[in-house]
Amino acid sequence: MTKRYDAASGMPGAVNDLSFEVPAGAICVLVGPSGCGKTTSLKMVNRLIEPSAGQILLDGVDVGTENVTALRRRIGYVIQQVGLFPHLTVERNVAVVPGLVGWSRERQRTRSRDLLSMVGLDPDRYADRYPSQLSGGERQRVGVARALAADPSLMLMDEPFAAVDPIVRERLQDEFLRVQRQLAKTILFVTHDVDEAIKMGDLIAVLEDGGRLAQFGPPDEILARPASEFVARFVGQDRGLKRLSLRTVADLKVEPIGHADELPAFLSSTTLRDALSILLAADTRGGIALDEAGLPRGLVTVDAIASALADDAQIDTART
Repeated sequence: MTKRYDAASGMPGAVNDLSFEVPAGAICVLVGPSGCGKTTSLKMVNRLIEPSAGQILLDGVDVGTENVTALRRRIGYVIQQVGLFPHLTVERNVAVVPGLVGWSRERQRTRSRDLLSMVGLDPDRYADRYPSQLSGGERQRVGVARALAADPSLMLMDEPFAAVDPIVRERLQDEFLRVQRQLAKTILFVTHDVDEAIKMGDLIAVLEDGGRLAQFGPPDEILARPASEFVARFVGQDRGLKRLSLRTVADLKVEPIGHADELPAFLSSTTLRDALSILLAADTRGGIALDEAGLPRGLVTVDAIASALADDAQIDTART
């Protein structure tokens, strides 16, 4: 797809020949510097911006051939500013699209309350509140619930967590990934933050100026093998450490436990990046890996973590 705002000028477009495919149930993150066409690309999918050329296929159908109102009602949309209606309660905000497509009031109410519970908001406490009575993080959760309300086949998320502080942002990311594991929605997610892209994305599309696709693939592939100097600079010189955030202690082969007094212990879900940070801060070369039951599984060492990036033998390939 391509978007040119002044075709007569002959100037390059805001987005130029952008092409990639996102499989059903995956999160694809669009990331790149300011002005590279991330939000423009997102808005072309639900035709808030009409493309100048090319096709956008949703479930095999060109979105340009669909009724624009019907199209938008079947695509969830979450933006940074949330955009809740201030005169509606939380419950009614979540039920906006189901109401527009003719759901009964009882079905709308049930759906709203189920989704509020799913995003971590007790419906008995929050359903009758108004947006002005919520924190920024709570409003963002309501925005996610509203986007999910009519069970859309696709969700568009434009820097949805950028307006909250780092602690709340991490909680929202974790909560959303938990919900996604249950629902497996197809999601296009825009961010300017490489760390967020790595954490949230099954696939990452790195855009450069002019909305050109610099690289497309899984986070580990982009970090391990940047396709160009631009991509290497954008993902950062610490891309080796970033790769450690994609793997957990559960993936690492461990050594037999010897002397274990006062060694740090790691849950199976601890990322190798966090484990390495803890070991270095504790000035120790190893820590105890715990299994799912919280029992010692073996010894995690600094050397094993460092070798994991370059030596696949350190990763327990028997795990699936």
